[in-house]
Amino acid sequence: MQNRLALLFVLATVVIDAIGIGIIFPVMPELIEDVTGGAISQAALWGGLLATSFAVMQFLFGPVVGNLSDRFGRRPVMLTALGVMAIDYSIMAVAGTIWLLFVGRLVAGITAATYTTAMAYMADISEKSERAKNFGLIGAAFGLGFIAGPFLGSLLSTLGVRAPFWGAAAISAANLVFGYFILPESVTDRIRRPFSWARANPLASFRAIGRLPGLGRLLTLYLVYNVALHVYEAVWAFYGKAQFGWDPFMIGVSLATYGLFFTLVQAFGVGPFTKAFGEYRATLVGLIIEFLACLVFVVLTSGMAAIGFTAFAALGSIAGPAMQGLMSNATPDDQQGELQGVIASMTAVGMILSPLVMTGTFSYFTRPEAPIHAPGAPFLLAAILLVGCFLILLVRPREAAPPEPQV
Repeated sequence: MQNRLALLFVLATVVIDAIGIGIIFPVMPELIEDVTGGAISQAALWGGLLATSFAVMQFLFGPVVGNLSDRFGRRPVMLTALGVMAIDYSIMAVAGTIWLLFVGRLVAGITAATYTTAMAYMADISEKSERAKNFGLIGAAFGLGFIAGPFLGSLLSTLGVRAPFWGAAAISAANLVFGYFILPESVTDRIRRPFSWARANPLASFRAIGRLPGLGRLLTLYLVYNVALHVYEAVWAFYGKAQFGWDPFMIGVSLATYGLFFTLVQAFGVGPFTKAFGEYRATLVGLIIEFLACLVFVVLTSGMAAIGFTAFAALGSIAGPAMQGLMSNATPDDQQGELQGVIASMTAVGMILSPLVMTGTFSYFTRPEAPIHAPGAPFLLAAILLVGCFLILLVRPREAAPPEPQV
């Protein structure tokens, strides 16, 4: 019973983390305009700076948080993160200047420990054969929260532009209380590892994890994969408007449709597929599906077809948990937190690089003097990067290959 409650708390924490990200989306432009007194164009620039600052701090501090959880345990790190999140959202709710909002995003990036530590906790309590499946459950929880967040934010915004921040603070505080009473510690003395500042910076953590057999190649694969797949959040809204003439409502419908199918695949598809075919083959299949989806989005001209096709595109999301399963199974138990910190940093690098590359590509091929008008060009670039991922995975050293189940 306690394990089930602990699993419920971990999944609820990831849902809340995603809700906290999505709940402020509908009101951020208006709030930034309010505190800066500027136009929407200026607000967009500040919005980009706030998003980038969050990703940079997550990159820098992900390994610190992961190493801390290997030393002091997952429970105190997760509970502390929830407490700081509640305080941070409260500060943002009363922020009267853009600089206070900026500080809030920096703090949020530093303490973005809930997702990272949740992954490490799940690795602690899972058999190796079950890790990819359980990582998929975390992905489903995040997808569910990401669907619910903007909807809840829209509802709360009717009470005022700052109401969603108070809502996010209250949800974080409530989950902190829940976790305090029911969450057991998963780090035992057998797997506890001393904390070292020398290994807590991103480059040192990359070296420590990268020295493990096969992990350097898998981390490279995961980084390129993230740069490719962040094309969706980087340009989807712009792509939909330019390619199909979508208004904000249709863009929201398309995102919600993808989020729904993504959640279903993560919850009900990852486990059976990895159990039947193994993490390696699941990664290969996921990459192939993602590649085909990107090619289709390059040439699609029907908005309704694009929305319908998101169901197929979502199938490719099995690749992420399968990759994480490969890396987790190749990492000692006393370095699971460090691994998840490195993965969080890799994700953050993707969040930093992909918008720059993909929006630049979109801008070049949609400007009036473009040699070819091609709103789907970023998806072609993503497809090329996915070919690189496929090749990285195929050239695995045979002696380091993970065992595959008989099928």
